[in-house]
Amino acid sequence: MQWEVVIGLETHVQLSTRSKIFSGAARHFGDEPNVNACYVDLALPGSLPVLNHSAVEKAIRFGLAIDATVANHSVFDRKNYFYPDLPKGYQISQFELPVVLGGKLTFPVQPKKGDPYVKTVNLTRAHLEEDAGKSIHGLVQGCSGIDLNRAGTPLLEIVTEPEMRSAAEAVGYARALHALVVWLGISDGNMQEGNFRCDANVSVRPVGQKEFGTRCEIKNLNSFRFLQEAIDYEVRRQIELIEDGGKVVQATRLYDPDKGETRQMRTKEDSMDYRYFPDPDLLPLEISDEWIERVRGEMPELPHQLCERLQSEFGLPQYDASMLTASRDIADYYVALAAKVSDRKMAANWVMGELSAAVNGVEGMTFGKAPVTPEILAAILGRILDNTVNQKGAKQIFAAVWEGEGTDVDALIESKGLKQISDTGALEGIIDEVLAANQKSVDEFRAGKQKAFNALVGQCMKATRGKANPAQVNELLRKKLGA
Repeated sequence: MQWEVVIGLETHVQLSTRSKIFSGAARHFGDEPNVNACYVDLALPGSLPVLNHSAVEKAIRFGLAIDATVANHSVFDRKNYFYPDLPKGYQISQFELPVVLGGKLTFPVQPKKGDPYVKTVNLTRAHLEEDAGKSIHGLVQGCSGIDLNRAGTPLLEIVTEPEMRSAAEAVGYARALHALVVWLGISDGNMQEGNFRCDANVSVRPVGQKEFGTRCEIKNLNSFRFLQEAIDYEVRRQIELIEDGGKVVQATRLYDPDKGETRQMRTKEDSMDYRYFPDPDLLPLEISDEWIERVRGEMPELPHQLCERLQSEFGLPQYDASMLTASRDIADYYVALAAKVSDRKMAANWVMGELSAAVNGVEGMTFGKAPVTPEILAAILGRILDNTVNQKGAKQIFAAVWEGEGTDVDALIESKGLKQISDTGALEGIIDEVLAANQKSVDEFRAGKQKAFNALVGQCMKATRGKANPAQVNELLRKKLGA
């Protein structure tokens, strides 16, 4: 039987406010347990929540970025459940009237097999809520601790329609969403600190069936690799279970990366189990059209807008433009570089190639912190364009700057003897010697073998220790061979 996978994602994004969503307590990561928990976070009797203005603005900014409806009127509700790290016995969230409705996100997908493609997923909603605290197990044998520093941290929970059909699509969506919230400045997106966590709702159904299968929710996936692995495992588990005559039970599951499998945490609750009702301590959230328009006027250029501009103004292919707008970090670097280099395509190739490889090779490195700044890389590319060095020499200069040997490009070219040989007379003499020493290759080329020509070019470059101008060598060599 052919099976179709159905996936919807719920993503919890910690908003980068200075204080919590309903209290003035700080939201620092890594502090001593419970030092950032005030009387509101601890749910002491008589304490009342006060909504954080900055959290609302960040929700508005996100809604505008995904072309959603920002609700003029929304309501905070109490989501009731008991857990040790939830002091009030309920979580303040939004249920029937969220702050953001609808919207969509378009993103590239890199499947395991087949060509890359672009997909658009519709969003159901995004709503504001508070985070819970954190249970810490194993501090003392047989005991657990509760750290309430995270309790009350502002979250934007972003929910998709169940429109993804593979783990690759889910990962593509998550990467694009992560890049967007960081681009907008509403979250730092630090997944190691839990600032961006995905819950994946996964089900399978026979191809052609309209009704959804029974779903299972995999909670708290805080890396793209774990998201991929957890969905792949869960899909296999559900298909094998059904084909063996069993039934999928709606449940909440956790992913164990050490074992590479999901395990059941509890049977899945439905919304009715949480006994939602409007929070009597909080007035409805009223957002005026004037407030929305003010936020709209402060919005940065969005990734898709910059992507279109790189194609129309800089003449880049769609693939290059999409790669260069995959994150704010790489986009800012490229835009700064392109302002100083006449050949924008060459600049794109170096950013996507040499620079990206160097940045990704150092843990914690970013484009903004790269030792080869846009100004230095522009100087290197300028020396390629004026024929001072060839590509090979330029890569050696790049590596030297990256390793801390200096930042003066011209001085490095001189000290390493990388200046390109462009003198026609000198090159003709070298080419004559190469042709005389490689008669077999000459004969093969004249017999129609193109590889023989490439071999002769290689010999010429070897004879000049890589300093010759490759384009000039090709031109002179063809002329002497009568090609």
